[in-house]
Amino acid sequence: MVQIILVLILAYLLGSIPSGLIIGKVFYKTDIREHGSGNLGGTNTFRTLGVKAGIAVTLADILKGTLAAYLPVLFGIDINPLLAGVFAVIGHTYPIFAGFRGGKAVATSGGVLLFCAPLMFLTIFVVFFVSLYITKYVSLSSMLAGICAVIYAAIDGDIPLLIAVTLLTLFVIYRHRANIKRIMNKTEPKIKWL
Repeated sequence: MVQIILVLILAYLLGSIPSGLIIGKVFYKTDIREHGSGNLGGTNTFRTLGVKAGIAVTLADILKGTLAAYLPVLFGIDINPLLAGVFAVIGHTYPIFAGFRGGKAVATSGGVLLFCAPLMFLTIFVVFFVSLYITKYVSLSSMLAGICAVIYAAIDGDIPLLIAVTLLTLFVIYRHRANIKRIMNKTEPKIKWL
């Protein structure tokens, strides 16, 4: 039991590494929390620091989820990797290393799925970019990808995966509630790089 708790704490701490804050301050001398949406995720990094920084932060945030999901396997702990992944997502969203103000859970959730359900990850990756190309809304594309993941898991019949993906998707939608209002009011910013 102690080992399980330690792995979950480690997963949370891994998720808490503020990629956007680190890359912004080290390479651009900028605290992205003071710009744009104030969010530490990839989308605000793209808007604030540009495409290169945005890609770097997004990849780092995905990797956090993938590594966290791998922890139970790495340490031989008998828990579902999805559980460790969920703790990383919580860490990413409420990071102890950045005043509990983090990202919106999208990239790190994707990283968890990359480890636990790689085919699902590839599917929602395609859905995300097709939606992004058509709508230019990162927030809407993120939510649609999550909904697609739930449908995928339901068809697949993997109950633990369905539960985890449903919870993560609901959390992502909750984190995007302000974006939903802006989309409805047609004030949500559209990307310009795709």
